[in-house]
Amino acid sequence: MKTSTPRTGYAPVNGLELYYEIHGSGEPLLLIHGGVVGIAMWGPNLPALAATRQVIAVELQGHGRTRDVERPLSYEAMADDVVGLLDHLGLARVDVLGLSLGGGVALQTVIRHPDRVRRLVLVSAAFRRDGWFPEILEAFAEMGPAAAAPLWQSPLAQLYPHVDWDRLFTRIGTLQRTDYDWSAGVAEITAPTLLVFADADSITPAHIVELYGLLGGGRRDAELDGSLRSVNQLAILPGQTHYSMSAAPELVTVVAPFLDAPSR
Repeated sequence: MKTSTPRTGYAPVNGLELYYEIHGSGEPLLLIHGGVVGIAMWGPNLPALAATRQVIAVELQGHGRTRDVERPLSYEAMADDVVGLLDHLGLARVDVLGLSLGGGVALQTVIRHPDRVRRLVLVSAAFRRDGWFPEILEAFAEMGPAAAAPLWQSPLAQLYPHVDWDRLFTRIGTLQRTDYDWSAGVAEITAPTLLVFADADSITPAHIVELYGLLGGGRRDAELDGSLRSVNQLAILPGQTHYSMSAAPELVTVVAPFLDAPSR
């Protein structure tokens, strides 16, 4: 796919210099990456989305080209950061797509700033800490300098030379060991929402179904003409895992029609 050089910059937000890239033109879509990685995680899906939209891709606190500051990582603070970026860019309302940790940030964005989100896409994200499989929670418990050691010699270290991997893993570990339950906030979301998960995700199937139910989905038959179908949608991508979702071409296949659909 043909790509053009993005417009890049740093937004002074909440004591951070928040790195962002703008690709394409059209209706704005904010992309929020997962933990550890940065914008590069989207692979060919970023230009695919930017073929018809203005994609604003951000790198969160301590990730990628956004330097860390003396502030703990929290979903709430990072949500306020991305809204600060929207203010910096003069964007009143955007579509938001977040994956994994970025999905948590996207959820807190719509919960804390509902007027700034037109449509929401959550990819492989949990609204409560116990939504992750037990082995993932065990991995979170071990996140720290020892777990970060391989990253120092990885291609990611070459791509993002300013990241302190020990510090980042320690901060993410602390974040992911902190209990949270956003059920009440999720139930209040009014923005049309698409949930996308892998059929071999790190989130339990029961949690996925519970999240869809909180959004009003799966409560009854939609009638023959589909008139009683929820405005919110659920997609399970076959043959994918939590770790392959960001660059899976099927992601754009389900996301693009949802973003382009007329309001009901």
